[in-house]
Amino acid sequence: MKSSQLTAEIVRSLKALSDPDRAFQTARFFKTGPGQYGAGDVFLGISVPQQRALAGRYKKVIDVETVGQLLDSEYHEVRLTALFLLNLGFERDYRTGKGKPWVDLYLSKTARINNWDLVDSSAHIVLGCWLEQRERDILYRLAESGLLWDNRIAMVATLHFIRRGDIEDCLRLAERFLGHPHDLMHKASGWMLREAWKRDAGQVEDFLNKYTDIMPRTMLRYAIEKMEEPVRRAYLGRDVRQ
Repeated sequence: MKSSQLTAEIVRSLKALSDPDRAFQTARFFKTGPGQYGAGDVFLGISVPQQRALAGRYKKVIDVETVGQLLDSEYHEVRLTALFLLNLGFERDYRTGKGKPWVDLYLSKTARINNWDLVDSSAHIVLGCWLEQRERDILYRLAESGLLWDNRIAMVATLHFIRRGDIEDCLRLAERFLGHPHDLMHKASGWMLREAWKRDAGQVEDFLNKYTDIMPRTMLRYAIEKMEEPVRRAYLGRDVRQ
């Protein structure tokens, strides 16, 4: 089957699952109003389990061209399903040394990976895995980008390293994002710090002790969420912005 035909088939299958009431509620949840971070995004109203199940049916036949076409869709769920397919295609081909085309596609389409769920469903699985044994300069280029989603991709990609006990890039990027203007980056950085703390509490607590007084409050709250209550109170007590 040609890529264009496969793309059309997948889109038809997704549209058949659409639910207008769910679409309306989901659009509100993902802040699609004027001036909000998801402004202008369009939803079909399809659950994530339904999207994952559909992606699973195509994992053996999916190709880079088809996923690229799906990522250009106006519909949020088509793009998310495309990323589930991209993950599957990457994992399939990475084992045989053929993962690079998927990574290249991912990096060429970051403007289409344009909401936090899209980033969080893919960055560590594709980019993080790819960079585990490679130079990681791309993370710092993404961190310097003016695109919020590039920044979040850089941060969330470190989850792959963190789960293997390597928290250096998480700490370096979290330091860069201390002054980031958007709370979606405060949340992402705090989340990664929390995961890093589970692996190396000492290093993360040293980081927090150094930066708590200037750290965005949301980042701090996310970072200390799993600590004992007295420790959380101590960190929050240092925050003069309460």
